[in-house]
Amino acid sequence: MTTRRRPAGTLAGTICLLVAVGTASAHGGALAAGGREPLTIPTWLFLTTGGAAVGASFLLASFVTDRSFVERIHDWGRPLLDGGARVPTLAGRAIGLVGLTAVLVVGFVGPDTPRTNLAILLVWVGWWAGLAMTTYLIGNAWRVLNPLTTIAAALPSLDRDYPERLGAWPGVVGLLALVWLEVVSPLADDAELLATAVLGYSVVTLAGAVVFGRETWFAEADPVERVFRYYGRVAPIGRDENGLRLRLPGMDLSTPRLVDGADEVAFVVALLWVTTYDGLVTTPAWRDLTTPLVAAGLPPHLLYPIALLVGFALFLGVYRLAVRASTRVAETYLAPAELAERFAPPLLAIAAGYHFAHYVGYFLFLAPALGTAALSPLSSPATVPVYQLPGWFGGLSLAAVIVGHLVAIWVAHAAAYDLFPSRLQAIRSQYPFIAVMVFYTMTSLWVVSQPEVPLPHL
Repeated sequence: MTTRRRPAGTLAGTICLLVAVGTASAHGGALAAGGREPLTIPTWLFLTTGGAAVGASFLLASFVTDRSFVERIHDWGRPLLDGGARVPTLAGRAIGLVGLTAVLVVGFVGPDTPRTNLAILLVWVGWWAGLAMTTYLIGNAWRVLNPLTTIAAALPSLDRDYPERLGAWPGVVGLLALVWLEVVSPLADDAELLATAVLGYSVVTLAGAVVFGRETWFAEADPVERVFRYYGRVAPIGRDENGLRLRLPGMDLSTPRLVDGADEVAFVVALLWVTTYDGLVTTPAWRDLTTPLVAAGLPPHLLYPIALLVGFALFLGVYRLAVRASTRVAETYLAPAELAERFAPPLLAIAAGYHFAHYVGYFLFLAPALGTAALSPLSSPATVPVYQLPGWFGGLSLAAVIVGHLVAIWVAHAAAYDLFPSRLQAIRSQYPFIAVMVFYTMTSLWVVSQPEVPLPHL
């Protein structure tokens, strides 16, 4: 299981600091939870089977269901007691503030060992692995826990107009930048550097909230807030105009205008790509492909951001090709931009499935260490407890990837029925998107199935 964890944030000065530090510390090796194991069956058979499962599920959804059945599935739900009461909300905000304080204090003055430093464990194990998984498995608690929204609410606001042309593009750039920093920097091992990055991100975020207003900044520009908001739409517990509601997982992804504009489409694709990239760079194929390039003189610190941008452009380009092909195949007068917006949310289920596959083992392995560090944050215990995963556990990761894609296909099926009056037209419109999902499926499964190697050239 990969050991690098995505940082909570950064700013331009921190970027310069991290570049000056030099090479990453062996891919966050001090937190290593064991590498991925290669499959015992032929890779081509494994990938073909996974792609076929996605295609077969599309056929099943297309020819066994009708419009009324789809509507019943998506309309099903049960109201829940509203957790927005004042006491739980205040408790959640207090927990978030305590967590941020712990990261900053322990990051600067706590133990030097990554597996005993609460700041490192809290960010990577508790926040990005644990809390992110609960967001798409249960519901989005980050909207209350986020300490920066709590602090921003107490600050004055200039309420300047946010440039409409920017939209979610700052979030796209920010998300890609965070992943680049994760790869090239020792943030998973260096608690002081991690605390500096978190502090820098906090300053930039609060400045943006003061200038443009808290609601606007966190809704539009902040990449972390958008990631958790989108993941929360995959969860079975969500909020509507009547309060909290229980629904089937992923059904909220077919809501119209969930993704609005080319900028938000790009963010969804970026979220899917960066999780794939996070595992891709630790495969033997990546090492073998890039070794000749580095030997020829390409600087490693250029190699990784170039690959990140090229891969994002590839994922986004493939999706846009599918949109244009769908317009032709469905023989519709709907604009390609509208199809792109309606069929982008299903990709969030794929991103959630791959995130779970990528991080669940890491979380379980180090959760005991996190609990121990929380009890004694300023000292190192004599022993660090960890949970040894059973041998069959790798199958759970592979299953998560498949389930995420199956949910995505169903949601796309529902969106097509909502868009097109003809059943045949709705089915035909999905052909290009199913091909794209098969491509994403086989890519994700291939990465998960590969043995993990140390991050090369850094």
